Amino acid sequence: MTHPIASSESGVEYLKLPVPQSEGGMSLLTALRQRCSTRRFAPRSLDDSLLSSLLWAAFGINRPEAGLRTAPSARNWQEIDLYLALRDGLYVLEAADWRLRLVSGEDLRAATGLQDYVAEAPLNLVYVSRLSMLDETDKSVRQFYTALDTGYISQNVYLFCAASGLATVARGLLDRRTLAAAMRLAPDQRVILAQSVGYPA
Repeated sequence: MTHPIASSESGVEYLKLPVPQSEGGMSLLTALRQRCSTRRFAPRSLDDSLLSSLLWAAFGINRPEAGLRTAPSARNWQEIDLYLALRDGLYVLEAADWRLRLVSGEDLRAATGLQDYVAEAPLNLVYVSRLSMLDETDKSVRQFYTALDTGYISQNVYLFCAASGLATVARGLLDRRTLAAAMRLAPDQRVILAQSVGYPA
């Protein structure tokens, strides 16, 4: 990232994202044909405009009047938070204000998975469920819905990457407890999945 407009509210740092591209691009059928998992990444970072468009495709707001998103969620809980592990720190997307909130200035990319390449990927998305937003008490049902909703978002990322010449791979092999501690997650938050993104090597 090249750090867009930075602001501070009550000591919290925010990075305002550029307006995302939400029209044009590759056809859906072509993107589906090119969609694949890639595990080798060039070190080059995504610029702010591309990152903003990626995040919008993943789980941005596409119907502002109702606050609805580009990916569905069960009962419109919108319980999945998108965290970004970048070279210069860990951020979380705040879609309503279209900005990133700095969580930690540490490079936590290596902590987002057990494979060697995760430390080299310029961006690792971490999908985190906030269980307090679900009005469902049965644990197995909560797990089903959070996994389902994460899958929708992850596939949006796959299709955006295919259409934009980016490489990506979704990853379930990670130490969730250690990662949650490194990310300073709240007790009601659970790490569901991680996904590496970057330019192909």
